[in-house]
Amino acid sequence: MKIVHGILLITFLCITMGKTLLAQSNKLVSEYHSTKGKLDVLSGGVQVIPIQTAKGTFNVWTKRVGNNPKIKVLLLHGGPGATHEYFECFDSFFPQEGFEYYYYDQLGSAYSDNPNDASLWTIDRFVEEVETVRKALHMDASNFILLGHSWGGILATEYALKYQQNLKGLVISNMVPSVPEYNAYANNVLAPKLPKEILASIRAYETKGDYTNPAYLKLIEDNYYPEHVLRMPPATWPDPVKRAFAKMNYPLYLQMQGPSEFGIVGDASLKNWDRKPDLYKIKVPVLSIGGEFDTMDPKAMEEIAKLVPNGQYVYCAKGSHMSMYDDQQTYFKGLIKFIKGLEK
Repeated sequence: MKIVHGILLITFLCITMGKTLLAQSNKLVSEYHSTKGKLDVLSGGVQVIPIQTAKGTFNVWTKRVGNNPKIKVLLLHGGPGATHEYFECFDSFFPQEGFEYYYYDQLGSAYSDNPNDASLWTIDRFVEEVETVRKALHMDASNFILLGHSWGGILATEYALKYQQNLKGLVISNMVPSVPEYNAYANNVLAPKLPKEILASIRAYETKGDYTNPAYLKLIEDNYYPEHVLRMPPATWPDPVKRAFAKMNYPLYLQMQGPSEFGIVGDASLKNWDRKPDLYKIKVPVLSIGGEFDTMDPKAMEEIAKLVPNGQYVYCAKGSHMSMYDDQQTYFKGLIKFIKGLEK
């Protein structure tokens, strides 16, 4: 009889605990999707933010996903001049973790205004733009996590060096701290791995400074990108990536990055960017993410985590520059662990 009573008691406790956990789970889901007190309900989370510049006021586009007062992740896309769209794979991972996150098209990109004014394409102005966006979205050091990918990693680094008092954490994804080192790696390590005839053709165009020749760009896109940008046949690249590349603001990209991802060449304004000596100044927790087959040296990305006082590194053994796609599970496992660790 005692055994029967014991079994009944255990069954009752299990059912009660199950109901409690289910109620708690339902409450968390409800809170995550709640629109209570949100001013962006009508627009589905979209908020257009005015940006003051020396050339007038322009608008940038943002979109919120979820609610979490302790974790708000602002995503800085690459390019410069790409779009928020290639971050859409985050929808498969962040909501189930309860992370609040924001898509954001920088000035000149996609849904944001494009002033078509070369004087606005400077690092300093973009840093102030991010700060304006932060204020408008009511983020602060208790919840603000900045994630920058590629060029976004440069922008995130620069923001942290000026405004780290506003940050809870910083993520530098697939970016090295020194463009001269990036170029050296592209030329001395990756270039020799190309077929000799392909490399000879590429170098012939570069010798003439003919960086924008369609034939030159096609050589790089056909032979370099599938190996080091996204390790899938271009025809099978995920739709968010295709859309982001198709909408690239090429004049902006050309001015700051140069004609392609094969190093930063020509008169590109980022050609001499180097913040490696300054990384020690960033005191907030930092996560660096690198891919084995990236356009940049994964060892240099790992070094970021060693040069900052509080750094971690996620190595994507199968990943390239778009490791969030071609080594997705490794990428997001490490990223989610870092973000959750900020709460401890």
